[in-house]
Amino acid sequence: MKRLSLAAAVIACACLFAYCSGSKKAVAAKPPVTAFTYEGHIQKIMTDKCSPCHMPGKGNKLPLDNFETIKTNIDDIIRRIELNPGERGYMPFKKPKLSDTSINIIKTWKADGFPGVI
Repeated sequence: MKRLSLAAAVIACACLFAYCSGSKKAVAAKPPVTAFTYEGHIQKIMTDKCSPCHMPGKGNKLPLDNFETIKTNIDDIIRRIELNPGERGYMPFKKPKLSDTSINIIKTWKADGFPGVI
């Protein structure tokens, strides 16, 4: 009887401590990743920073007013907005340099595969 009680106590302790292991840690929830979209982010940047020169009817440059044109020319757009004022090809011409945040939004949008909607 002693052996049976001892065996039951050992099994109970083993089960109890199996769930108290230090190797099992609570998984912290990851913060939601903001997906940048054309309609929610890129379109506003282009309208605010690239007009009037790159908006139809207002400028005589490549219009940057639609998803397909921006997507097609994204590498050149990124190259030019990363230049510093005074460098050949710098954009936005005669305006302050885009913020690092705006540039990173555009680069992330490209890296994420050009999401289109909000």
